Amino acid sequence: MEAKNENLKESFSKAYDNFSDAIFRYCLYQTSNKEKALDLTADTFTKTWEYISSGKELDNIRAFLYRVANNLIIDDRRKKKSDSLDAMTEFGFDVKDENDENKGHENAFEGKIAMEAVAQLDEKYRDVLMLKYVDDMSIKEIAKILDETENNISVRMHRALEKLKNILGENKI
Repeated sequence: MEAKNENLKESFSKAYDNFSDAIFRYCLYQTSNKEKALDLTADTFTKTWEYISSGKELDNIRAFLYRVANNLIIDDRRKKKSDSLDAMTEFGFDVKDENDENKGHENAFEGKIAMEAVAQLDEKYRDVLMLKYVDDMSIKEIAKILDETENNISVRMHRALEKLKNILGENKI
């Protein structure tokens, strides 16, 4: 029994090491509040630990962590809703290329334009884009996190990209 507990602790610790930064970024992106994101990240891992230490099995801990985080974010939004692109950039969401200063400024500008365009999308479209392109998840993982079919996620991804193209096309100088 003790060996099983040690394996459980070790696998949970490994999951924390591998996914805590990504879960924090996801929570920060969703809340635009560093302290709230830290709290949600801690709560995500606490709830996950409670789940697996009670003897329940997980097939994909990464997807489970994102699902728990997503549910906590939804609960938090029900309490109070706030979105701020400025707060995200204040806490480090900035695209820079350190090797080439001019290219870095250009990338930062393009990154800001892209983030502003993404911010104009409905939440359901922002979520799938974030999970796919920021957290590098598959359609299958996103479907599991959002508790939807893979087909729905694929369609939503396609629609999100089309809407993003339209927004970016309208903003051309």
